[in-house]
Amino acid sequence: MCMACEEAEMLYRWRILETIAKGEMPPGLTEDDLRAMEMPLPGEVELIEEPDGRVVIRKIAKAAAKRAAAKANAFVCDTPDSE
Repeated sequence: MCMACEEAEMLYRWRILETIAKGEMPPGLTEDDLRAMEMPLPGEVELIEEPDGRVVIRKIAKAAAKRAAAKANAFVCDTPDSE
């Protein structure tokens, strides 16, 4: 791959990663597409702006991801089903 094509591919992947870090699914891609590209899914990474202005994408800890999912689904019944 030539350097221009390689740079274009890196920019494409960065833009996809930025979209994912904002919690959005990139247009035209599915979860299977992202996994095939070895990219995280929305909710697995977050976009953070440091005090000095740098933008950092960090992986979300699994516990934090579970809390975020629990907030999205506010009511969760944890009692077992009785038959």
